[in-house]
Amino acid sequence: MAQQAQQVAQDGSFIAIIGDEDTVTGFLLAGVGHKDYRQNTNFLIVDTKTTTKEIESTFASFSQREDVAIIIIAQNVANEIRHLIERYDKAIPAILEIPAKDQPYDPNQDTMLTRVKGLLGIQ
Repeated sequence: MAQQAQQVAQDGSFIAIIGDEDTVTGFLLAGVGHKDYRQNTNFLIVDTKTTTKEIESTFASFSQREDVAIIIIAQNVANEIRHLIERYDKAIPAILEIPAKDQPYDPNQDTMLTRVKGLLGIQ
């Protein structure tokens, strides 16, 4: 596993972001954004017009890309595709849920945190 993580780091990995406009913009301003020659990006801005199907397909796309090491997703968006996140079982890309601009973070809803607590025997 450490060898796989080292290989990903050597290849140059991206952070993918799925969230509201302010969250995604903040990460883009920090230099996380990327667009390839096919105009594919490593981010999705979710608003009221974004469908669940679009979020699901973007998450599936990001989770299958070999150049993505971490998927950062706003918790309110993650709740819309919780069924996909709960079935996700790869180590890389790792999924990190963060609070949304207008909604507080609830650690009880975070699937990955719950798994880690279970592995460590923490209630």
